[in-house]
Amino acid sequence: MNPEHRHTPWERWLLGQGKAPDPRFTLANERTFLAWIRTALALLGGAIALETFAAHAWPAPARVAMELALLAMSLLVSLGAGWRWLAVERALRREAPLPLARLVPLLSVACGLACVLLVGVFWERWHG
Repeated sequence: MNPEHRHTPWERWLLGQGKAPDPRFTLANERTFLAWIRTALALLGGAIALETFAAHAWPAPARVAMELALLAMSLLVSLGAGWRWLAVERALRREAPLPLARLVPLLSVACGLACVLLVGVFWERWHG
């Protein structure tokens, strides 16, 4: 980055104080953000696929619950990805330790709960 580059008020507000990190770290942070966004889009696509292709295969309450769970996870991962990108970028600029990733346990728990819901739905279908 050009040392004479003047940050706009928006950049100063968003990124905070500190010096620009090595571009490799900023680009790695951006790639991680994009990976989380792909995950959010996959969850969104899963909700759309359930509504489109499983309308008659699943009982309506279970299908809608799963769709809403996928949509909620997609929203949380998307927002969390942006928050994480910003927190890491600020930490890099301050040469501070990187923040703990909250998305990992959140997504793990949400996927686990979705699996439990699926087992319940399929168990009822197979044994009900």
